[in-house]
Amino acid sequence: MLTKADIQIRDPFVLPIKESGLYYLYGSTDKDIWKGKATGFDVYRSKDLENWEGPFPAFRPPADFWSDTNYWAPEVHIYKGRYYMFATFKAEGVCRGTQILVSDDPLGPFVPHSDGPVTPRDWECLDGTLYVDKEGKPWMIFCHEWVQIKDGTICAIQLADDLSKAVGEPIRLFTASEAPWVDQLESPRHGPGYVTDGPFMYHSSDGKLYMLWSSFRGGRYAQGLAVSESGDVLGRWKQLPEPLYESDGGHGMIFQTFDGRIMLSLHSPNDTPNERAVFIELEEVDGVLRKK
Repeated sequence: MLTKADIQIRDPFVLPIKESGLYYLYGSTDKDIWKGKATGFDVYRSKDLENWEGPFPAFRPPADFWSDTNYWAPEVHIYKGRYYMFATFKAEGVCRGTQILVSDDPLGPFVPHSDGPVTPRDWECLDGTLYVDKEGKPWMIFCHEWVQIKDGTICAIQLADDLSKAVGEPIRLFTASEAPWVDQLESPRHGPGYVTDGPFMYHSSDGKLYMLWSSFRGGRYAQGLAVSESGDVLGRWKQLPEPLYESDGGHGMIFQTFDGRIMLSLHSPNDTPNERAVFIELEEVDGVLRKK
């Protein structure tokens, strides 16, 4: 058995499966996700969020797979009885993008479902997440990356009912600089810019639609929230003025434990190889999410 302290992981995504009483932990699990040849994605499982079995190889690229580097931020969503992984990939001379994989088991193996990325092929994109609206239509929420456009955006694009491809054009929801808590990042490689990372959608108990997303404040990775004023994925999105977490951690998601607690999962610190999964209990107070 392993503890969270034993597991190097970025972008930790927890999938609780009530029927089995098990939590599945996915994330960016290569030792160095920034450079070199990628290996794949591993998954861990636990009954109590403290002691973990694994790693199990959730995804290993087939010989003809188009991407060989930057395997980032896998999320696994249950949709129409199957397990769909949304994950970021890149190759030399090819824009980074989110591809959708599928499996009949939460441990995998996951195999390509979409034909390459479903994000626009000429955009540098990352961190796609699934959202199903009130009419049952699937959407992917994703980031148009700041390294290409300087002021990163979060966009939505409708997906085909079988999640095999995007339909329609991407719709911009907001830019990073619209959030009052976000500071400009100074990158030696890419210069100055405003970062959008890791969107995740969450419905509060009173029906509000929140989006969790990450950027930088004071040079450190941070986690913020936006709320849809219409209650719909297309917004208008209002940024909460202060970050939810600003202690050099982010790329979070929210899940509910089997005993009903609301948990924020993120990685901290934001440096390789020291990043670890952190779970923080949240509460809803007057319709607002905050740390408990």
